[in-house]
Amino acid sequence: MREVRFEDLGIMRYKEAWDYQEVLFDEIVQTKSSNRKVEVAERVPTVDKLLFVHHPHVYTLGKSGKVEHLLISEERMREEGIDWFKINRGGDITYHGPGQLVGYPIFDLDEHFTDIHKYLRYLEEAIILTLADYGLKGERSPGETGVWLDVGTPMARKICAMGVRASRWVTMHGFAFNINVDLKYFDYIVPCGIADKAVASLDVELGYVPDMDEVKARVKGHLADLFNVTFVEK
Repeated sequence: MREVRFEDLGIMRYKEAWDYQEVLFDEIVQTKSSNRKVEVAERVPTVDKLLFVHHPHVYTLGKSGKVEHLLISEERMREEGIDWFKINRGGDITYHGPGQLVGYPIFDLDEHFTDIHKYLRYLEEAIILTLADYGLKGERSPGETGVWLDVGTPMARKICAMGVRASRWVTMHGFAFNINVDLKYFDYIVPCGIADKAVASLDVELGYVPDMDEVKARVKGHLADLFNVTFVEK
């Protein structure tokens, strides 16, 4: 069973966490590059990481996103204390903020499976299983990455957004699971570029605020089972 180093970063501004991801990502890529130049017996194993973090208010726009999906002026963002970044993940625009669990798996998929679609489905499945732990039916929406509730109805709403980057089969970025989020911040964007569907938060669905540490433990547990790994604290 492969070990994955787990680190809970607590509250960290988006740019700081992004820079840290880049360092960890580059370490794995450089290790893989060096390994290609030596005999098998001399190769150094890569080390997967999983980061959990909570970001202060921030909007991020992926490579395939449209800036017009940001519906708030930069002046208003400054007044509201919202950061704003164009970044190198896939997907459109999304929001991160207090009460949201953000997960960044930095995995060497050569040690798991070289299939980015399967990887995304596993991330979705971990959230779907976590929602089931709370008695909710999370679902996939055809053609729309992430986890949803009431798919195929006028009440369809996204509770977990996803966007990843992969290079040389090394991943970064990940998922944003709304646990106890002020949903008004999604009104300032077209979330994930989808104008006709709403956004959900776990506390609203349950009618109470779930314990964040419990949610984290459940998500970690499901990721461990799906990827057949064990998490070790850094």
